[in-house]
Amino acid sequence: MSEYGKAFALMRDAAQGPWRDYTRHAFVEGLRDGTLPRVAFLHYLRQDYVFLIHFSRAWALAVVKSETHAEMLAASRTVNGLISEEMQLHIGICEAEGISQDELFATPERPENLAYTRYVLEAGYSGDLLDLLAALAPCVMGYGEIGTRLTAEATSDTYRDWIDAYSSSEYQDACQAVGELLDSALIRRLGADFRTTPRWSRLCQTFRTATELEVNFWQMGLTP
Repeated sequence: MSEYGKAFALMRDAAQGPWRDYTRHAFVEGLRDGTLPRVAFLHYLRQDYVFLIHFSRAWALAVVKSETHAEMLAASRTVNGLISEEMQLHIGICEAEGISQDELFATPERPENLAYTRYVLEAGYSGDLLDLLAALAPCVMGYGEIGTRLTAEATSDTYRDWIDAYSSSEYQDACQAVGELLDSALIRRLGADFRTTPRWSRLCQTFRTATELEVNFWQMGLTP
């Protein structure tokens, strides 16, 4: 079982090909060895800032879709982490490169970004908390997995600030919390044998599609 929970591990295993393409993408390997062009990194970072705006809204929607106080707490903590910490990382790096926060906020949204964020939001609008979490999980846990691996394998310090942010104990704790939320939400709504229910395969497909959209997002990062 993954340290991020049982359901996440099962969903990841059901999407092995796309998951590998996502977590081992050329963009990620460029972060690892420092060969990623700075212009590509900053292009990605600006798009990711816009992505995080919508991602925060999706997590706020998770509060609306929650059925218990514990679910609301877990979702609201994630919203706070995105707005107070992760988006601040982007602002800090970009400001050091001469890109103001106003410029960052005004970044035109690329089609790959729009496709991914609206897919996640639509999963929440048209479904319940399970549909939304299945669409949210690849980003949260994927970055945690990438950060952990790159901390061990990085051969360059060029992108150390980014790597450190996603391998940090704070971010890893957030991944574990989301994994626990996913597990408990599944059991509450579908029962302990959630894998045998008709909905399970659809949730796995949502997870897989979101993972494929992550691959497209990295690819977008390589083409400023």
